[in-house]
Amino acid sequence: MENSDNGPAPAGSSAYEVPAQTRIGHVHLQVTDLDKALSFYCGILGFKLMQRFGLQAAFISAGGYHHHIGLNTWNSLGGPRARKQGAGLYHTAILYATRVELAGALQQLVTADYPITGAADHGVSEAIYLDDPDGNGVELYWDRPRAEWPLSADGEVQMYTRALDLNALLAEAV
Repeated sequence: MENSDNGPAPAGSSAYEVPAQTRIGHVHLQVTDLDKALSFYCGILGFKLMQRFGLQAAFISAGGYHHHIGLNTWNSLGGPRARKQGAGLYHTAILYATRVELAGALQQLVTADYPITGAADHGVSEAIYLDDPDGNGVELYWDRPRAEWPLSADGEVQMYTRALDLNALLAEAV
């Protein structure tokens, strides 16, 4: 069975598409040191601690949701950092509602002197890349309005990767 939009369909599958309003609910990360992870996610990025289970797990959120990010040391306490080669999570993407909000997050990173590993304008979005204390990739981004997304002549989204002017972004921080 061939699915023209997404390549070959797995054997035995139908043409089912996930509903358009479906969202990724949360990410749960294994970390080596819960306090170090909380210092980054809560202390620098500004998430709120919702619940903590000793040195084993914590659940953090934006806006009082039960949790957007779970952190645990169940299989990783004191272990090595996340590896960059091989299968696994490439990054967790944190979506900001506006460019001004993304600028505020960038200002937090600059104030904390936290290292940024990259920044890009993807046409549909602008993104800042960094690693958390355990080497897990983190993307902070905002989406441009759909009406501004670059499209090909036949209406297909045409993402790209270009340099993002971090100074111009910082100038928008309030």
